[in-house]
Amino acid sequence: MSYAETLIPPQPAPKEIVKPLTGTRVVGSLLVLLWALLAAGLIYMVIAGWDVDKFTRYGPRYLHGLGTTILLVTISVIFGAALSLPLAFARMSRNRIISTLAYCYVYVFRGTPLLAQLFLIYYGLGGFRVQLESAGLWWFFRDAWYCGLFSMTINTAAYQAEILRGAIESVPHGQHEAASALGIHKAVAFRKIVLPQALIVALRPYGNEIILLIKGSAVVAIITVLDLMGETRYAFSRTFDYQTYLWAAIFYLSMVEALRHFWNWIERRLTRHLKR
Repeated sequence: MSYAETLIPPQPAPKEIVKPLTGTRVVGSLLVLLWALLAAGLIYMVIAGWDVDKFTRYGPRYLHGLGTTILLVTISVIFGAALSLPLAFARMSRNRIISTLAYCYVYVFRGTPLLAQLFLIYYGLGGFRVQLESAGLWWFFRDAWYCGLFSMTINTAAYQAEILRGAIESVPHGQHEAASALGIHKAVAFRKIVLPQALIVALRPYGNEIILLIKGSAVVAIITVLDLMGETRYAFSRTFDYQTYLWAAIFYLSMVEALRHFWNWIERRLTRHLKR
């Protein structure tokens, strides 16, 4: 057995590499400074223009609009998730007719603006009032709130279907083969083996989709739904104060940041067994 007779002398720490001052770094620093000054200016305007009377008068309306927005987004995400599962299976189907129909649905609703879809549902379906009344569906499509909810649901279902399809196809085929070799039924293997792995892959895209839906939900204010943006438009029409929209932006930013931190916590919780 060999052993060391002398110790290796301590080595000096490596020299710190000084990054040269380039034009890109200068421009980036100036842009960051500009955004910091803009944020400081907005904060100053909010503090300087604070009006207690407006706050007490329109504050409850903002909270009501915030609740309406959260309710719309929550229900549409849940219903969209339920609709996206069969859509994802249809997209992966070997039947050419079924896969083509699902592809057309996803292609249309992902390729057209949510605002256009909302107008087609709220204004376009009004031309079929007689048929909808005979089918007993006019009570649903005559209400702006339900039309906004329906348009957001079918829109997010298309995005969620593609997210889920990509996540399921990202699971290695060896997982299916291993489950089959153990005699596990395909439905059980999908529910307990494939789907949990797919949802971990789809977790971050799902969070991005919900954030986009929160910001996109502001379009329902155009069809007289008093969500957060609808209440903001009402407050601005009474006060002509631009800060009403600034407060709306703060509420939207708060919702997005709260969701982002909550989603990060879920991701850390579900992926704590993975090596980072």
